[in-house]
Order: sequence, then structure tokens, then C-alpha cells
Amino acid sequence: MPHCIIEYSKGLEAAISPDELSSTVFEGALASGLFTPADIKTRVIPYTSYQVGETTAGFIHVTARILAGRNETKKKNLSHQILERLQQLDQPNTSYTVEVVDIDVASYAKSAS
Repeated sequence: MPHCIIEYSKGLEAAISPDELSSTVFEGALASGLFTPADIKTRVIPYTSYQVGETTAGFIHVTARILAGRNETKKKNLSHQILERLQQLDQPNTSYTVEVVDIDVASYAKSAS
């Protein structure tokens, strides 16, 4: 935990690779102090069709899904650590957003092979 799902406008790939986005979010999640490196999972999803307001400005949105039970201060720290690192990418005309979402512990299932 966490599962960090990174959605972004594909046009940003001219300046930022999907691997760089993944690493940037990974580092932010790690800096939160809530997780070990082995616990952090990232996935990157590009969008070719999207709209931001009345424009097609770039965007990066991260949804960090974590098991329920952490307090608001810890969740806020996680979102801010990730956001700070995204902002360091310094892409013009780009919106950066981060959302922390609780996973219901009772319904979560996991398997590894």
C-alpha cells in the first residue's frame, strides 16, 4: 500500500516520460514516511482525449489508494509530499492534483504469486 494511479495528458510525454512520472510519485509516497519502498505501487495511464475547463491544457492527477484507518494529518502529508514532487517537474500550462482515497479494509483482497 499505497496504490498510486497516475493519470496524465499524453502530450506531456514530450518532456516527461511515464517512468519519470512513476518515480516522482514513488518518491513522494516514500517521503511521507508512511510506507516502505516495497509497499508502494504505481501505475501510469495516459489520456489522449480530455478537456480541462475550456482548454486542453496538460494535467497530472494522482489517486493514492490506501487502507482505511490513517488520520487526516497523515493523508494530508501524503498528498502534499506527492504534489510537491510533481510541481518540481515544472511543466507550463499543467494542472497537478492529488487525491487520497481510503480502501475499505473489509472488502480488500490481495494475492501474490
